[in-house]
Amino acid sequence: MIDFTKIDYLKVGNDKQKRAYEVLIKYRIFEKLSNYSPILAGTIPIEIDIEGSDLDIICEVENETEFMGVLNQILPQNIDFKIETNVINKENCIVLNSILEEFPIEIFGHNKPTTEQNAYRHMIVEYKILLAKGDDFKQKIIELKKKGIKTEPAFGLLMNLESPYEDLLKL
Repeated sequence: MIDFTKIDYLKVGNDKQKRAYEVLIKYRIFEKLSNYSPILAGTIPIEIDIEGSDLDIICEVENETEFMGVLNQILPQNIDFKIETNVINKENCIVLNSILEEFPIEIFGHNKPTTEQNAYRHMIVEYKILLAKGDDFKQKIIELKKKGIKTEPAFGLLMNLESPYEDLLKL
């Protein structure tokens, strides 16, 4: 199984993964976030991305003020970005959104180990399902996503899950 906690696997992946690796290395994103156990989550790592899919980077954040300082310095000055704080499941999170070359990028900070965050947990379950169900299933997921259906609901439709966000975590 791929070790998704590091981004080295992108170097030998498909063209989009290789390009994502180049961009992340060029801007030293994971290096700058190294104190926050960053993980690239979402659809690009498990090859079910579509046009416009973003680089979702999740981080473990204990000190929000310190993390905000890092986010404010992480991108070159000529790149616009937006930082918001939200509350998800009664817990604060910090989200940076920007465009890095051709990639939309989202950096998500939450006071929880990255391997315990739902974005990572969903990705791992989805990866295992894709391995088990094969390429036809994978293509059906991609087609649903192209029609505007989000990833977890797409899995839910094909697997008859009543509450895909919760049910996937039970698998």
